[in-house]
Amino acid sequence: MSRHSPRSAWARPPSPRRRLAAHLPGGGRWRTEVPSVEGPEALAVVLKESSRLDVPIHRISQGSGIWMLTDAEITEMVEATAARDIELCLFTGPRGTWDIGGSTRSDSRGGGLRARGHDAVAGCVEDAVRATELGVKCLLVADEGVLWTLHRARVAGIIPADTTLKVSALIGPVNPAAYAVYENLGADSVNVPSDLTLAHLTEIRRVSAAPMDMYIEAPDDLGGYVRMYEVAELIRRGAPLYLKFGLSKAPGIYPYGHHLRDLTLNTARERVRRGRLALDLLARHGADGDMAPLGSRLPGTLRRFDTSS
Repeated sequence: MSRHSPRSAWARPPSPRRRLAAHLPGGGRWRTEVPSVEGPEALAVVLKESSRLDVPIHRISQGSGIWMLTDAEITEMVEATAARDIELCLFTGPRGTWDIGGSTRSDSRGGGLRARGHDAVAGCVEDAVRATELGVKCLLVADEGVLWTLHRARVAGIIPADTTLKVSALIGPVNPAAYAVYENLGADSVNVPSDLTLAHLTEIRRVSAAPMDMYIEAPDDLGGYVRMYEVAELIRRGAPLYLKFGLSKAPGIYPYGHHLRDLTLNTARERVRRGRLALDLLARHGADGDMAPLGSRLPGTLRRFDTSS
């Protein structure tokens, strides 16, 4: 290639001096998230424990899927989180983890899990419409096509314009070009894998300002990484950032049911405690400032692909 030949913006190495906005609207550089809160009972445990341990929470998310909750359960969760000014994020489904895809039974262990076929996408959209009608303001998505479809539905007014779309760690991008594509497809926050290096976060922040979600402690099926001592630097490199308080060495609980009740409540309680540990480390390192105001949830102005075609 001639040195005068045009090159794709995606292919160019980012300028070392370029750094997109690191602050969230309303101020602050980081927010907190407690994941895997599987229903009203687990939510009550998280809220009680967060009060006891003084753990501020911006977002609470669920992993089993909207279709695993009754209308009454969703309404109870919406009301409980609204009373505390916490964003509730529920997962759309069905999705590849327990869909009909044979890859989950092969050596791939389920690589490339997505919403398989039109019917699976339609199911995710139906979940989204139902949840937003019940007051849910954040939707978790694990498929690029579902993300784009829900973003277009948001633009068209099928779901509320202030609905936020969160990309799951199940499809988390590992390079800046992919991260920017998710932003343009409609993502308001993107869960990157927890094994990205600090340099990788810097690369991403040179091309996209979309908030980043990262497990400070990742579940075993996502690597089991524990990065507590890096939290201050993760914020410095990755902000705007959601600190996600996961839990390793814990059995899977998706899809949740009452047969998993004790495990789910115990792990929900421990996730809040893990949050307290991470926040204590931040304070000891003198890096606990710049937390976004509680109740803030919007991502700011982001870039999007044209939806008119």
